[in-house]
Amino acid sequence: MTINVLGAGLAGCEAAWQIAKRGIKVRLYEMKPSKMTPAHQSTDFCELICSNSLKAARIESAAGLLKEEMRRIGSLLMECADQCAVPAGGALAVDRHRFSAMVTHALRHHPLIEILEQEVVDLPENGITVVATGPLTSDALARKIADLCGGALHFFDAAAPIVTAQSIDMQFAFAASRYDKGEDNAYINCPMNKEQYESFYAALVSAERAPRHDVDVQNPKVYEGCMPVEILAQRGHDTLRFGPMKPVGLRDPATGHRPWAVVQLRSENAEKSMYNLVGFQTNLKFPEQKRVFGMIPALHDAEYVRYGVMHRNTFLDSPRLLASDYSMKNRPSLFFAGQMTGVEGYMESASSGMMAGINAVKRLRNKETVTLPPTTMIGALSRYIADETVSDFQPMGANLGILPPLTEQIRDKRQRAGAYAARALSELEGYINRLKEEREDNI
Repeated sequence: MTINVLGAGLAGCEAAWQIAKRGIKVRLYEMKPSKMTPAHQSTDFCELICSNSLKAARIESAAGLLKEEMRRIGSLLMECADQCAVPAGGALAVDRHRFSAMVTHALRHHPLIEILEQEVVDLPENGITVVATGPLTSDALARKIADLCGGALHFFDAAAPIVTAQSIDMQFAFAASRYDKGEDNAYINCPMNKEQYESFYAALVSAERAPRHDVDVQNPKVYEGCMPVEILAQRGHDTLRFGPMKPVGLRDPATGHRPWAVVQLRSENAEKSMYNLVGFQTNLKFPEQKRVFGMIPALHDAEYVRYGVMHRNTFLDSPRLLASDYSMKNRPSLFFAGQMTGVEGYMESASSGMMAGINAVKRLRNKETVTLPPTTMIGALSRYIADETVSDFQPMGANLGILPPLTEQIRDKRQRAGAYAARALSELEGYINRLKEEREDNI
């Protein structure tokens, strides 16, 4: 008995691992390195295309709770991420190259996982398959999926530039975490005064963008969290100062005052030899990126390891197509996982792959599939993508708003988040223990 997994991104790798750890053989298909997309840089699995941040680390947050739930279920990606962490204040960020290499090594050396490096252009007719080809699904397979689903939605995703550490002029920058939380050197902050910001803003909104023939350049449909900075800036003169360039919680030691605006740089690797521009996903032409971002005083002579890029993503109208176990309603042997299902974010994608893999095994063994309690973040996300009452379906990341309300009223925001987390983890543990008592295999 073998289960097919299409795609070795975060969702596909987690799905393959969960299947194999339950004693079932896996055929894992990945088109790299025989076919690469413009967004791909590495031949390893689980490549982090945009940021290297996996969002907030503390359990008393939606993103932190999601990751803790994954740890308790036995996530390969969380195990690797924890071992590859780099300083990022209150976030869990990873050395992206080490993280990908570690996941790749684990999968390639698992005796039950067969790696097939080839492009899949059609959906397997027989057996059970998990489709986790993600936002960079090849055109041929995307057409097949669209045909099967009666049409697919498209949006566009952008990645931020990465610069070398040695090219950052620290005369115009300082190391600090916002509100002094976390490690002192988690971020390099590039302050700007009002005049510098005004000039930068004017250059940014008028800069030339890279041409796209397959997207409406003026009104591209993108994840809010990956909105190109130049499009975000068009929403208003001070939008950036309340978004990726917000100065709150920071004090420039050179002036003793809060800057007018700040660009934060976050380390890309454990050696801190590379830094990405936080929140600066972009579709500007490469020379324009160098010119406009060079107006940031600390980056006047920056050397770019990678310029920002914009690429196509695809997701399904999941409430009409998928059940909460991530299987197709009209074809239960076919599961989908990852951003294609409409979960937004790295670990959200991995969590869907985890559940799709677990349920693929259960379906193979003719057992009832599982959906975690709605009070858990994983359970709430899987229910959201299958909620038929959602008419205008949009991708959703982990957030406390999708969890059922607490029975008690708690005014303090942090205490309220802590109560959500305590309830979720308690019910998750209870759910796992009940399955063990019923002699079901581990979720």
